[in-house]
Amino acid sequence: MKKQVSLVFMACGILFSVCLIIANIVEQKLIQIGPIEATAGLLIFPFSYILNDVISEVWGYRQARYIIWMGFFANFLAVAIFQLSIALPSSVHFLHNAEFNLVLGATLRITLASFAAFLIGSFLNAYVMSRMKILQGGRNFSLRAVVSTMVGEGADSMCFFFLAFVGIVPTKDLLLLILTQALMKTIYEIIMLPISNKLVRWVKQKEDTDVFDQDIDYNPFKFK
Repeated sequence: MKKQVSLVFMACGILFSVCLIIANIVEQKLIQIGPIEATAGLLIFPFSYILNDVISEVWGYRQARYIIWMGFFANFLAVAIFQLSIALPSSVHFLHNAEFNLVLGATLRITLASFAAFLIGSFLNAYVMSRMKILQGGRNFSLRAVVSTMVGEGADSMCFFFLAFVGIVPTKDLLLLILTQALMKTIYEIIMLPISNKLVRWVKQKEDTDVFDQDIDYNPFKFK
C-alpha cells in the first residue's frame, strides 16, 4: 500500500515557502504605518510564522523542521535564479534592466543575513511551540503561539538587522528598527489568533493528528 501525502500538510508547506520568497522580494521597501517605519516584508512575513505554528502544533517539530528546510531551499533557488537572470546579458528589447536589477538584486550581505535570520527565527519558533505544548499538556495554544512568535521574530529581527546593517545604520536607529519589527509582527500574530485557533482546530480534526514531541532530537540539522 502506497503511503499517502496529506494535502493539508502539503498546502501549508507550499504556502510557507511562497511567503518566504515574497517577503524577501518586498523586504527592500520601507513603508510608513502612521509614525512607524517598517519594511514591506511585515505585510507577509508574519504569516509564515503562523503557518510554522500550525505545522509545529499539529504535526510536531520533526515535520516543522522538514518544512523549514524546504522553505530555505526554495528561497535559495529563487535567489539563485534572480542572480543568474541579472548576470545574463539583457535583450535589446528589454528596456527596464536597471529597475529589474534594483528590485531583485539584493547584495550578498543582505541575502546571507536573511537566510541566517530565517533559519534561527524559524527553528526557535518551532522549538518553543514544541516544548510549551508538552509543558502545557496541549492546552492554551494561544499563549504558546504568541510566546513562540515573540522569541522567533525577536531573534529573526535581531539577527537580520545586525548582520545586514551594523556599521551602516546608527546603533540607536538599528535597535529601534529591531524592536519595532519584532513588536509589530507579534501584534500581527495576536490579531490573527482567532483565525489561527480555528485553523489549528480544523486541521487537527481533518487530519486526526495532534503530535506531542516526546523523546525528540531538536537538532535542526538532523534530517532523518
